[in-house]
Amino acid sequence: MAVPMQAQQGPRPFGRKSFDPKKFEAQLEQFVTVEAGLTPYEASLFFPLYREMRRKQMFYFNVDRKYRHIDFNDERQCLDAITEKDKADIKMKEIQMEYHKKFLKVLPATKVFKVIRAEDKFHRQAFDRAVRRRSFNRQP
Repeated sequence: MAVPMQAQQGPRPFGRKSFDPKKFEAQLEQFVTVEAGLTPYEASLFFPLYREMRRKQMFYFNVDRKYRHIDFNDERQCLDAITEKDKADIKMKEIQMEYHKKFLKVLPATKVFKVIRAEDKFHRQAFDRAVRRRSFNRQP
């Protein structure tokens, strides 16, 4: 028997908060600024380019969502999903390379590398927090 699910309104169960993309982006930018040691002037030059890169990558990042509910027993659907995911990954890397060159026009290489490492560190920490929150909120 299927029970229709409705989007929750109000507080989420077990104190879970809904994801706020604007808050996430602000936290990321603050973290990157501090970790990479960006001055306010450098940040004002860098983050518009960074946001532009992320917007372009988001289209390709969302390719995975399209293939979440494929039939894993259907050879053709699986082959199509693999092919499209590979194309999306390559396109995202091409965009990243293009923007790394643009970043190097406004920041020294040492700071661009620190930005790259800071972004990776931020995402790892965010993932770890999400996993801890999820396992903490599970009922035995």
